[in-house]
Amino acid sequence: MASPVTATVGGTARPGGGLFRLLKLWTDPVIRVFVGGVDTARRIGAFTLISLGVLATKFGKSPRVIRPLVQQQILRAGVNVLPIVCFLGVALGVVIVGQTVLLLMQVGQEKLMGPLLVTVVVRELAPLTAALVVLARVGTAAVTELGTLRAVGEVEALEALGIDPIHYLVVPRLIGFTVSIVCLTVYMILFALVAGYVVAFLQGLSMGPAAFFRVIADGLSWVDFPLLALKTLGFGILTSQIICYHGLAEPLRLEDLGRATTRTVAHTLVASLLVDAVFLPVYLLI
Repeated sequence: MASPVTATVGGTARPGGGLFRLLKLWTDPVIRVFVGGVDTARRIGAFTLISLGVLATKFGKSPRVIRPLVQQQILRAGVNVLPIVCFLGVALGVVIVGQTVLLLMQVGQEKLMGPLLVTVVVRELAPLTAALVVLARVGTAAVTELGTLRAVGEVEALEALGIDPIHYLVVPRLIGFTVSIVCLTVYMILFALVAGYVVAFLQGLSMGPAAFFRVIADGLSWVDFPLLALKTLGFGILTSQIICYHGLAEPLRLEDLGRATTRTVAHTLVASLLVDAVFLPVYLLI
């Protein structure tokens, strides 16, 4: 009886054939996912370059049409999402900031309060949380909206009328989502720090608000401000472009909208984590 790790080639037993087939069975799906991910990233990157090119070449054109669309997207992705972001900021302050401050006081390490809160809240949690909230609250609906326009042929109708779909549909979302994520990140940081201080003060923190925020300011470096701006801009651009890509770039039928929405959420989450990881070495050098 042949061994389970033996394969027969031309009538001759070849040891290790079964093990090779087992490894191939496990590695083939991983390779397919990797290759598919690389191809999707290439397509989204090309779509993003096209959108940025249209934004640069047609910036300022048709302001009476584009400006209201941009304001509408800021209202949807920014103003309407602000209550949720404020609530999450308070929750983040109560759970993370307040408990961290009290723990550092108990072990006598108040000098680490500023750098630790800056790293956890300002650099990491607030930007990523704001981007994911916009994705969950507005992004999935935007994919459905754009996919419906593509499925019923309205995108082709815009092209027939001589209207650039990228300029009319993508650029307002690119600007609106990016501005919204930048502003929501600032609000989340403020609400998290204020709520955290209130919780710590109610539990016995002897430090006044001026001293507390002075410690936070001392933990900041001047590099944090441009890096935070770049990170939130990156989140906004990628979120808007992945949403628009899955809604517009590929032919869709109405029954495909659910799968497109699922892919959008997955790809945006992975892209956000990759952007966050890109900034990690920079923060380690500060």
